[in-house]
Amino acid sequence: MAHTVDLTTGSISGRLARLAAPIIATSFVEMAYNLTDMAWVGRLGSNAVAAVGTAGFFTWLASAVMLLASIGAEVRVAQAAGRKDMDGVRSYARHSVQLALMIGAVYALAVGAFRRELIGFFRLGSPVDEMAAGYLVIVAAGLPFFVLNWVLTSVFNGLGDSAAPFRVNALGLVLNMMLDPILIFGLGPAPRLEASGAALATVAAQVAVTLAFLRELRRRPELFAGLNILEKPAAEKFREIMILGLPPAVKNALFASISMVIARIVAQWGPVPVAVQRVGSQIESISWMTAGGFERAMSAFVGQNYGAGCWGRIKKGYFVGLGLVSIIGLAATALLVSAGEPIFALFIPGEPEAVRQGAAYLRIMGVCQWWMCVEIVTGGAFLGHGKSMPPAVVSITFNLLRIPAALALSSTRLGLNGIWWAISLSCIAKGLVLSLWHLRFLQRAGSAAPGGVMPQP
Repeated sequence: MAHTVDLTTGSISGRLARLAAPIIATSFVEMAYNLTDMAWVGRLGSNAVAAVGTAGFFTWLASAVMLLASIGAEVRVAQAAGRKDMDGVRSYARHSVQLALMIGAVYALAVGAFRRELIGFFRLGSPVDEMAAGYLVIVAAGLPFFVLNWVLTSVFNGLGDSAAPFRVNALGLVLNMMLDPILIFGLGPAPRLEASGAALATVAAQVAVTLAFLRELRRRPELFAGLNILEKPAAEKFREIMILGLPPAVKNALFASISMVIARIVAQWGPVPVAVQRVGSQIESISWMTAGGFERAMSAFVGQNYGAGCWGRIKKGYFVGLGLVSIIGLAATALLVSAGEPIFALFIPGEPEAVRQGAAYLRIMGVCQWWMCVEIVTGGAFLGHGKSMPPAVVSITFNLLRIPAALALSSTRLGLNGIWWAISLSCIAKGLVLSLWHLRFLQRAGSAAPGGVMPQP
């Protein structure tokens, strides 16, 4: 088990921190890229931000679709590693990669072919529609690489090795950050491509990450020997991986779709609020991307200990993880509530109205940051057990309620801020309900596992 972390022994907080740290570091690099990207695009004006943000919904939807392969990859690889079953690790890794390539190719072709119809849904009008469609067709070309990279990251995380994905993904993110100003503004011999330049930088970075992952795989013959993606897949393995990934995929796909509907409601106030939501969501990612690192760590931790049959360690690990993300959520709340205006002014300078609306957005979203972190890490704990349905049910229910809540609250004196309150209140509800559900699950499962030992899966 070289290059992996055995999460079934040793200090729980130490193991979680060791696994989570590279994932969180990757999240911070990615957050830095997203914020830098918005800062560069923001200098083209709010129309460019609205265009890139609108097209970004469909890459977000790709993130949901790829969960069909990545969730099953991480959980099943972790459980096989906990049982010391390396043949199982290699089998799940191969089938997950094959599934990722198929999903990425089909989705990319669909998005590229129907880009104008997809962008037209938002009714932003020209020139924003044209700019968004041009951005989307370029990004679509890189979607197979994006999906494959995410699945390979999940495989390594399931093995307890989050350092390798950090190195590889950080390389791509740094390359993206370097290419952005060159391609957007036409520095040196490069032509000025504006929003399309940001898309080209993204695709180039994803290709570079895939090549770096291939190099990493060649260095791990003990883990990935015989990983032949051309080998005929077994239908039952595809089915097992997809059944586990389907609820999170549906959850995230509906989340992205609901967010598109919310964006269409927001667009009634013009392109500035659309830009505000896009930039504001990137700023508040300081909490949910960091908590996402602990979600991945919690999933791998619970998965390995589930495979090893260590119930007591699973229960303690959840509360340790909950304490760690609480620090993140409370710090994010303090930052967004107290310093929203100066933070937002960094990204769309010279537009006082956008800054004013952005500060209001951050203050309202700051209220829910702790609950959002609780929901995220609790979802990771459920996934480690192979229970992907509870997080999906809670998320889908309260995300759907955002639409009537946004329509109702925005029709009051709150106006546009009513939409932001609908989102914030739904995040609080999700964190509360899912954590209570998980506590009940722990109580029931604990009583069924006397002595702290679970039956082998």
